Amino acid sequence: MMTRTDRRKATVESILVTAEQMRAIEARVFEAGIPVAALMEKVAGSVARRIEALLQEMPEVSRVGVLVGPGHNGGDALVVARELHFRGYAIAVYQPLSKLKALTSQHAQYLASLGVPFDEEISALEGCDLFVDGLFGFGLERPLSGAIAEAVDRLNEWDSPVLSIDLPSGLHTDTGQPLGTAVRATRTFCLGLWKLGLVQDEALAYVGTPELIDFDLPLADIEAVVSRPPALRRIVASCARSQLPLDRPQVTHKYKQGHLLLVASSRRYSGAGLLAGLAARASGVGMLSIAVPESLKLLYNGHLPEALVVGCPETETGAIAAFPEELDLQGFSAIACGPGLTLDAAVVPAILDCPVPAVLDADGLNWLAQNGTVERLSAREAPTMLTPHPGEFKRLFPQIERTEVQRCDRVRRAAVATGAIVVLKGARTAIAHPDGTVAFLPESTPALARGGTGDVLTGLLGGLVAQASVGEGAIAPLVEAAVWWHAQAGRLAARERSPLGVDARTLTDYLIASIVDL
Repeated sequence: MMTRTDRRKATVESILVTAEQMRAIEARVFEAGIPVAALMEKVAGSVARRIEALLQEMPEVSRVGVLVGPGHNGGDALVVARELHFRGYAIAVYQPLSKLKALTSQHAQYLASLGVPFDEEISALEGCDLFVDGLFGFGLERPLSGAIAEAVDRLNEWDSPVLSIDLPSGLHTDTGQPLGTAVRATRTFCLGLWKLGLVQDEALAYVGTPELIDFDLPLADIEAVVSRPPALRRIVASCARSQLPLDRPQVTHKYKQGHLLLVASSRRYSGAGLLAGLAARASGVGMLSIAVPESLKLLYNGHLPEALVVGCPETETGAIAAFPEELDLQGFSAIACGPGLTLDAAVVPAILDCPVPAVLDADGLNWLAQNGTVERLSAREAPTMLTPHPGEFKRLFPQIERTEVQRCDRVRRAAVATGAIVVLKGARTAIAHPDGTVAFLPESTPALARGGTGDVLTGLLGGLVAQASVGEGAIAPLVEAAVWWHAQAGRLAARERSPLGVDARTLTDYLIASIVDL
């Protein structure tokens, strides 16, 4: 049974908010009567204690530069500066704007009375061992310009670590885009709730290591502003782990554990289906059948002896021309289609017409785009999962790509329009569901930027969906769990073998290792 404390922790760790939502939540808290000064002391005090803990591991730091803006983000930075001053660190403050909010001004006045130097030029802070960035917090809309932009660019040229409060200054809260320029932080202390911009691919070069500073926002105030279920979420490790590995009853047999049909490969791309098949095997699916061109049947039998390999008639170019007449698509728990297929294959329509859950990737997606039939997905009787990378997404949904600026909105519109679960792959993969909710993978590894790793995800996802389809499990959370599992395998492999050692074949071995590692 989850306690009230556990429920609250899971909520604040998983919810993503926009700037507008964060303003509304804070407004409710202030309307309830908490003084702004009291909240600032609590929040900034928590940040200060966290920085002090980090500094225990950084004995070389003696002088700290603090960047102070005009708003409450600057006030937080001044409280941090005060606490570090009391702990014996030499503090230097960069305050480029003379006009400050009242509370921030009071903190600046007090810190100056302690003998801490203030300067309008960033050059006065050159040589500091560490910087605390409190120039601007959430909700910034205007690009940084003039002397402040020049100061940020100069800060980014220095080698010292930078700790940003809430968001790196200059980063858009929702899109993660730099507004002209932005601080490149070593670590970002996100305040209260995770901001949407922090899980955007565009933000990764600026955020460094993100960390949530929970300052006890009332759950009632959060839920009054954020929809239930939340429209925007992070995939939290505890939720993914609760899905994995899939439960097996004591009395069962292979067909009760799902039967996946993997439709993949061609003579030109013979290895893609093998990678997907190895990943499907790691998923624990009870039975695996693989439909490949007839000429590849012996190859697949040799590498996946436990699979039922179906040799298919092939085109002159070595692609699957059709399914054998005796192959009953409706007899499978799920179908995964696309890796290495090529556009010469002629089997996608049969899969779309089959009332079985389907995972479409690679040339399965490209066939939809080429034939302009993506709208057919909304008429399917069974769940559909699309796993495009950005280029495939653009080909599938050119109108959405042209009209929606934010990645979050693009993937949401695609899911709602097609009725499919859309997995838009990237450094921070976004998963949109037909109900309009979007979940983001908050951490992964660039080691997965290797050919074939997407095929591994297709096989893993197909295997999990097949098992859910014959059991009582829900498919939607398993899609998110599969993406999380895939990333964890990559992270474990990179940790043990370095990023250079995470080829797609090796990744399949780490799928089981990463589950054991849990």
